[in-house]
Amino acid sequence: MNQNLKQLLVQLRQLWKQLGTNQRVSLVLATGVVFAGLVGLALWSSRPDFVLLYGKLDDAEAARVMAALDDAKVPYQTGRGGSSILVPSDKVFPMRAQLAAKGIPRGDGVGFEIFDKPNFGISDFVQRANYLRAVQGELSRTIAQIDLVESARVMIVMPENRLLVDSQKRPTASVFVRVKGNGQLSASGVNSIRSLVANAVEGLNLNNVSVVDNLGNVLSENQEDGSMAGLSNNQLTARRNLEQYLSRKAEGMLDRVLGVGQSVVRVAADINWDTVTRTEEKFDPEGQVLRTSTLDDETTTSTTGESNGGVAGVAANTPDQAQTPTANPQNNSQTKKKVTNNQYEINKTTSNTLLSAGNLRRLSAAVFISQKVEGEGKERKPVARTPEELQKLRRIVQNALGLVEADPNRKDEIALEEIPFNEQPTIELNQRLESDSKREFYWDIGKNGLFALIALAMLVIFLKLLKKTNASDIPVTAPQAATADEASGAKESVGALLNARGKDGKPAVVTVEILNALIKENPANMTQAVRTWLAGSGKSN
Repeated sequence: MNQNLKQLLVQLRQLWKQLGTNQRVSLVLATGVVFAGLVGLALWSSRPDFVLLYGKLDDAEAARVMAALDDAKVPYQTGRGGSSILVPSDKVFPMRAQLAAKGIPRGDGVGFEIFDKPNFGISDFVQRANYLRAVQGELSRTIAQIDLVESARVMIVMPENRLLVDSQKRPTASVFVRVKGNGQLSASGVNSIRSLVANAVEGLNLNNVSVVDNLGNVLSENQEDGSMAGLSNNQLTARRNLEQYLSRKAEGMLDRVLGVGQSVVRVAADINWDTVTRTEEKFDPEGQVLRTSTLDDETTTSTTGESNGGVAGVAANTPDQAQTPTANPQNNSQTKKKVTNNQYEINKTTSNTLLSAGNLRRLSAAVFISQKVEGEGKERKPVARTPEELQKLRRIVQNALGLVEADPNRKDEIALEEIPFNEQPTIELNQRLESDSKREFYWDIGKNGLFALIALAMLVIFLKLLKKTNASDIPVTAPQAATADEASGAKESVGALLNARGKDGKPAVVTVEILNALIKENPANMTQAVRTWLAGSGKSN
């Protein structure tokens, strides 16, 4: 084994001596590049593949996760800012399960896991306080899942439980959000946060939830119907929405006629926000209506004549007096009376009319249209439109705003003016974009051409170096191991064969068949012998 290694080293040394300077440099560089590539590939293949374990962690949570990973002796890497932690791909799910069993990470605040541990003998006050903490923590975690929100904190104030409930004391909540970067939450995002908090707390009104960001901006607005601020905000929002809607509708119709960007429409709406209740009573003297009718029927009867009875007393009971009748006269009279009382009511009509807010009192629109331009390039010239064309455009705006059949008492107004637009910034921007695109195109062409020229130059240099190298310096095949005796014997045999002479004294002819037979018999010795003989012949020459 050692002998073969020595022979290999000898052959490599002989091969190195036969190479030229350029070939040696090329061989060394190629060997170095191959070795460096192999080393880099080995390092890259042996490097573990790190993937995300947890992200968007604060400093305290990141420290707890790192401590747990150090205890488990798991390698990890921290992302930018230290808010994310990466571990090898085969350790992600096992570590998540182990950390979850330890309650890491807990997130912002404490959630309902506070009730996982049994607490005996706890007071009702502490129990309600823990429940409030759990609700705040869960809401904070949920709000933090919104895209633009980095973190959130929720504070809820609940009224005390008493026997006498005060209806004026209601729960309130405050939400602090940290926005990613320098962004700002939209109105819909703020309303979603307020709705989320209001629906999670019993008895909490949407208007009692305040939202503040990390820049100190109050994002929530009081939209309570009974407050002046709420009414003003709702009125302004409704007016702005109406004006924007009408402006977009009119501009859309003009863009179809004039082209995109050739018109500007701004609408101002005067809206009546008064709520009026009107009551009217109308009396009709001619239209009398019987209200009540009373009929009184009275009959009186009286009778006068002789009476058989005497006067009560002693005389009447005396026999002498009892035998003497007394004569009394008798009269008959009868009276009938009928009274009718009729009461009439005058006809009255009562009507109640409720005029709700939001009635459009006046609408005015300012319409700017660009002048018509004819020609191209430097020959572009503005051309004024005719009054008929301007009137057509005015009617288009009227139809778009719905002013054709409007109330004439509103005194709506449309101001349509034709003015030249300042197109110089747009032209300069287009020229700048065009020049940038051309520059990028030329840069790509030059870069690709430069790479092609470098490759061509390298090829030319290689061909020149190849032409300068002698053919004798380029080895055809690698020399094989041969002992000194074999080399000297092959040299003597080949020399004797090549220097042999015939009977007439002339050099003997070596045929192809003889050389093939010698090569087949011992190719290694023949190769070494021919090389040695050629080297010796060159020296003798």
